[in-house]
Amino acid sequence: MKILLLFDYPPPPGGLATQGDLLLRGLLSLGVDARAAHLESALEKEWYYRWFKPDAVVGIGYWGMAPHLVLHAQQHGILAIPWLVANGYVVNYREVLERLPLMLVTSQWVKDVYVRDGLSGKNIEVLPVGCDTDNFAPYPRNDPRVQAARAALGVREDQKLILTVGGDAASKGGREVMSALASLGDRIPDYRYVCKVWTQPRTEKQNALDLALAKELGIQDKVSFPGGRVSRPFMPFLLSACDVYAAPSRLEGFGMGQVEAGACGKPVIGIRAMAMLETLVHGRTALLAGVAEENLATGAVVGPEAGFESGHRVEFPNPRVVDYRASVPDLAEHLCTLLNDPELCRKLGEAGRERAQEYDYRKVAQRFVDIVQHKLGLGAK
Repeated sequence: MKILLLFDYPPPPGGLATQGDLLLRGLLSLGVDARAAHLESALEKEWYYRWFKPDAVVGIGYWGMAPHLVLHAQQHGILAIPWLVANGYVVNYREVLERLPLMLVTSQWVKDVYVRDGLSGKNIEVLPVGCDTDNFAPYPRNDPRVQAARAALGVREDQKLILTVGGDAASKGGREVMSALASLGDRIPDYRYVCKVWTQPRTEKQNALDLALAKELGIQDKVSFPGGRVSRPFMPFLLSACDVYAAPSRLEGFGMGQVEAGACGKPVIGIRAMAMLETLVHGRTALLAGVAEENLATGAVVGPEAGFESGHRVEFPNPRVVDYRASVPDLAEHLCTLLNDPELCRKLGEAGRERAQEYDYRKVAQRFVDIVQHKLGLGAK
């Protein structure tokens, strides 16, 4: 079996690129002849088509990337198998995706979104995102690399560290977490809430709004938003530095950060919705807050990024949920419980570590091989 993977390659530390890189590593560990190219590099892709002659091209992204992930390969007579996430709604390329012999998605929830938005689902299989469980593992608090991470974040030894990681904090539920923390007052130990974000124009605007909320809540001295890129090798130590990983995301098609935090033995706070119902187990590996709000849309304005002209208006036959908000009282209860109960944190972390083994990147790669063998008859030679 010869597989060409398409994603943001060489991989930066973002979620989609990591998803693709872990599949590449997993396939290579199984002896599959796999290569990778940047999804937008038409020249490099055609170069691979001509000499490598892949059995299939597997592109990682969302439906709007269909021209790069699917159509380009089809134009050259190559089988395309996209591995897709959702971004709230599917407004284009439904016919292209429906005609594929196989399409992969990261969770059952993502599959349900594609079916909701017009696909039959008959060609859709669930393949979860992999986790590097060798490197994402529990590191003790006295490990100098963990101590250095806490010090770099400005966290004292006697403080509890609540951590959220994402492109921005708000999309991971950071504003709801801040509201919950502010409501607790002296019911919890002294803490720092760190939102590790990825600096970009959109994030800078959101950071300003989030800092304004922290000031309004009176907790601005306890919250920080360090930006910039960090490497994947650093992340296990950052996660191991926290006491609680809080990410009740507003939109989540898998929850890579939550799974990696569990792999590092950390208790996780999430939301009782979307793919977190599949990757997290309330009361065993995590504490899940209820849904306080579902935000609906009746239409959207899209453009070239979705295969339309600029300013194209799409009306939905029925209102669609575009994201969620976690219950602030539930979050407050969960934070209060975990920050005051180290033994429960330990138990949740141990179970989270065990659960993360199900998503080991080598196991995910084997699932991929099994799916394409069963569905398409491609051999594993």
